[in-house]
Formats: sequence, C-alpha cells, structure tokens
Amino acid sequence: MLELTDVSITYRAGLKPAVSRISISVADGERVGIVGESGSGKSTLTSAILRSLPKGARVDGTIAYQGQDLGQMSAGRFRELRSVEIARIPQDPLASLNPVIRVGDQLRHVLQAHRSISSRDCIPVIEEALAEVGIPEPEVKRMAFPHELSGGMRQRVLIAMSLINEPSLLIADEPTTALDVTVQAQILDLLQHELDSRGMSMLLITHDIGVVTEVCSRIIVMRHGQIVEDGPTEELLANPKHPYTRQLFAAARMQVDATQKKAVQP
Repeated sequence: MLELTDVSITYRAGLKPAVSRISISVADGERVGIVGESGSGKSTLTSAILRSLPKGARVDGTIAYQGQDLGQMSAGRFRELRSVEIARIPQDPLASLNPVIRVGDQLRHVLQAHRSISSRDCIPVIEEALAEVGIPEPEVKRMAFPHELSGGMRQRVLIAMSLINEPSLLIADEPTTALDVTVQAQILDLLQHELDSRGMSMLLITHDIGVVTEVCSRIIVMRHGQIVEDGPTEELLANPKHPYTRQLFAAARMQVDATQKKAVQP
C-alpha cells in the first residue's frame, strides 16, 4: 500500500539530512510503528509522505501509494487522495482543531471538501462518526467548541475527523502524547477497534514503546535519521539486536515498573 524507497530529506542545502536513505513498506491491513527519540526523523518522514514539509525542503528517493509516486502527483490529485485514501491523526488536538469553530462544523468542512453533500445531509453522518468513536450525545457534542471538551474527547474528535471519509491508510503521529495513562489506553483500544472493523492499514509514529507494542505488528526503530532495526513486534521484544533498541526497551520497562510501584503505594 505504502512504499518508501531510499528516501532522504534535507531541510536546507548544505545541512546534514534529517532523514537518510530510508526504505519502508506498509502492506494492506498492516500496522507498522516507527519509534525513536525526539529528533530521530519520525515526524519529518510523516511530513514528507503528506507533502507538508516546509518550503525549501528537499526529498530524494520515492514515496509511493498503491504504486503512485506521491512526489510526482499533481497538487489537485494529491488533495483528492489526502483525507479520502490517506488520513492523518495529529498529536495535539488543541493545535489541530480551530478553537472558534464548533466541532460539527469542522467535521462538515472535511466531508464537503471531498463529497458533494448538503450541510443538512452532513448532520447524521457527523453524529454517526462521533458516536462511532465513543462520544456520548453526539447531537449535543457536535455543537460544542473544542475548549468545551476534555482532552480525550478532543482526541476522539480528531479520530472521527480522520475516519469520516473512510480512508485506506491511517497515519497517526503521536496520537496519545498529550493524554494521561487511563485516557491513552481508551484511545488505543478505540484505534484497534476501528482498524479491525475497517480493515485499514496504519503507520504509527511514537516515542512510546508501550504504545507501539500494543497496537502494531511490526516495529521500525529510528535514530539520527536512519533505521537501526526493523522486524516483527514479538521478535524485537524477545531479541532486540541493536544497542539503541535494547536501550529503548529497557527504559520502557523501567517506566512501567515505576508506574506499577506508584500504583500500589498506600
């Protein structure tokens, strides 16, 4: 479905590439996680796929979706593709949702950008999309402004927005970063349910090993703009080969142990 071949990304001439000779593939129905510390190039790679890099950035190599070279695609064709076939869940709902527009209207804009549908006919579609991601009283919540919803509810709105046009590939960029542990678990369960029921593929970008091991069947580990390890989740968990991968897993285990210890304290 998605294939990156020898992709290198440079933000400005003369600078060291932010991403160097990356090759990644995502098959139909596959869930692939990319993990690494801040600055490893994960989000840069996402921006290149979605053609949202800043002006002046250079992308070498090939990024293809179902055999179509996204870099060679016209702007009009790419706009048709994005949100309809490839959708993104951003990491910060407050930055991604317009604070002065009701959430229902924001979902309506996404619908009407890609479908010939009246505003009246959008209402049941929007309410169904909100209900599908676990938002109670969708007929009321669609009239709310983002600041009137909790962080978890805002994240659910973003998920509804990404799924409303029924895409085939979901790119989730740190979708649970701003959430507490309990809400994070709820959002991950929701994502798994939606992926299972829709048969979608997903590319998940995160620094959280726990998140990627729970959701993804394959893990790609990035460091300093390069892939240092790539393999099935269970194999990497059982036998990480690269020292950096082992370091990430050890840090994740320490975090889990600390959380469990804190939970049992009187």
